[in-house]
Amino acid sequence: MKSFKEQIKPEGFSLITGASSGIGAEYARQLAMSGSNLLLVSNQEEQLRNLSELLSTEYGVKTDWIYQDLSAEDSAQKIFDYCEDKGYRVDILINNAGMFFFKELNQNTINQANTMLRLHIYTPTQLCTLFGNEMKKRGHGYILNMSSMAAKMPMPGITVYSATKSYIKSFSKSLYYEMKPYNVHVTTICPGAVDTPLYNLNKKYNQLMKKAVKIRFVYSTKLLVNKALKALFRKRRCTTPGLMNSVWPFVVNSIPNSLVNKIWVRVR
Repeated sequence: MKSFKEQIKPEGFSLITGASSGIGAEYARQLAMSGSNLLLVSNQEEQLRNLSELLSTEYGVKTDWIYQDLSAEDSAQKIFDYCEDKGYRVDILINNAGMFFFKELNQNTINQANTMLRLHIYTPTQLCTLFGNEMKKRGHGYILNMSSMAAKMPMPGITVYSATKSYIKSFSKSLYYEMKPYNVHVTTICPGAVDTPLYNLNKKYNQLMKKAVKIRFVYSTKLLVNKALKALFRKRRCTTPGLMNSVWPFVVNSIPNSLVNKIWVRVR
């Protein structure tokens, strides 16, 4: 963790979306531990307030929070304007907020799909543009965008999820090269399965998840975030934590189409 502290300027803030639980809360904890001030954003008001107060007390950093639905089209502008009004200088932007559903795309799921498109694509793009421009002016900054291993393996049931994560991966790669001359560093993280509340698993599958975490087939949030922050401050363009996560997309994409069809018919 000491290596992170060298990259963090005490007067700057880390802005983390989806910060109230799971991976986002762990980003907040590890950055606070490294001495970064925090601006936490999420649509879970009570959890945000509690986490902000806890991290401020425990690590002695400045913390603030914004209760905001990040799927709203004006959410990025509202967050940017809030920072301008408060005089917060965002040196680290972490686009972590996300949602997940495993369902067929149809008239019953189109509203969920539209929300996901705004949450995974529109808002992160706007945040990167607004805060990225300020970073370029200062000649310093870090942007971390959360993609997924699913970006490399589109499958039925995660039709929109994998497509949006593919957008983030592609967008961030191009942005990396655009920002690099300004000393602004863009890193994309493409994790596989992570032990997080995002999946809303029942008790049976939660037990299986714990076993998978022990053998590191599934990453804990603590380990994932540690590796992600190391990649960010080492100015890596993209990282896929874990050997299995590098191999798994090749394995999945090698499954014959006929078998994919049979599997989908059984699970849909």
